Amino acid sequence: MNIEFFNNFTYAWLILALLVHILLFFVTAPFGRHTSNNWGLMINNKLAWIIMEFPSLAIMTFFLFYSKNSFNSFSWIIFSLWIIHYLNRTFVYPFRIKPTDKKMPILIMFSGIFFNIINAGLNGFFLAILAKPDQYDLNWLTSPITIFGFLLFFTGLTINWKSDSILINLRKPKETGYKIPKGFLFDYITSPNLFGEIMEWAGFAIIAWNLPALAFAVWTYANLVPRARNHHDWYLKNFDDYPANRKIVFPFIY
Repeated sequence: MNIEFFNNFTYAWLILALLVHILLFFVTAPFGRHTSNNWGLMINNKLAWIIMEFPSLAIMTFFLFYSKNSFNSFSWIIFSLWIIHYLNRTFVYPFRIKPTDKKMPILIMFSGIFFNIINAGLNGFFLAILAKPDQYDLNWLTSPITIFGFLLFFTGLTINWKSDSILINLRKPKETGYKIPKGFLFDYITSPNLFGEIMEWAGFAIIAWNLPALAFAVWTYANLVPRARNHHDWYLKNFDDYPANRKIVFPFIY
């Protein structure tokens, strides 16, 4: 695959993200609290998360060890950031969420698999095959832009993980139903977990400073901002006492 074809494909993928972003304000993805049986066959929620997220972890791990350049430069650090996130998403998060009879449409699971294959494939291929030998050298690692990206990534990761923990621990054992989360950034926005993930991948794009990383950050924003809006509307509909001053996903802004 030459660089021109790769870039054109990535630009097309970026355009698709913008179209999907608009669509998701009109169509609510039917999983989690928005689960619907109207989207065909269903699968266990925990199992779906594992199957859906595993390709992203596997592809980036493959490219990390496939490329001779990974350990001759500092690109292994970029791979590692991705792998850390998806180790949590594949093998930690699904086992932390409380056991329920909740299911996910198989169609949504396969959509997630496709999404992860493309994004991990683009990022892994670029880092392993197309990146220049000196693109991720010591000057890159110690530059102010890269350091800022690391701060953004790990701040977002921390917000995401802490918010997930608050949501997971809302219900006591044997309790069912939903509660209004409180504390931490939940006092300011409805979806700090999604805010953290948006921040995380924005930081990743700054660190990697390449087109596929930018595309993934845009896709993250495109998917999660409408998702946060859906969550916000759901809380307002189902809880009369939901705090009116909370924003949706960006503190004090939206």
